[in-house]
Amino acid sequence: MSGLLIKELPKDLHRRLRLRAKASHRSLGREALVIIQEALNDRAGPPTLMEVDQLRQKGAQPLTDAILEAARKDRRP
Repeated sequence: MSGLLIKELPKDLHRRLRLRAKASHRSLGREALVIIQEALNDRAGPPTLMEVDQLRQKGAQPLTDAILEAARKDRRP
């Protein structure tokens, strides 16, 4: 597993992280990892190609080439 070092962490942010970790019965590192995972899983950006492909295969309405082409013509992202 890769490591991550955070330098110059503001004291207030460290204090809040420590309190949150304590309330969750986690270490500082584990709590920081949980926060990062939640932030990346709840992103507002466009879906990845893999996510689009999964929706295309498993969606409530299969995403067809015709639907994609119509979206392209309407200039939808």
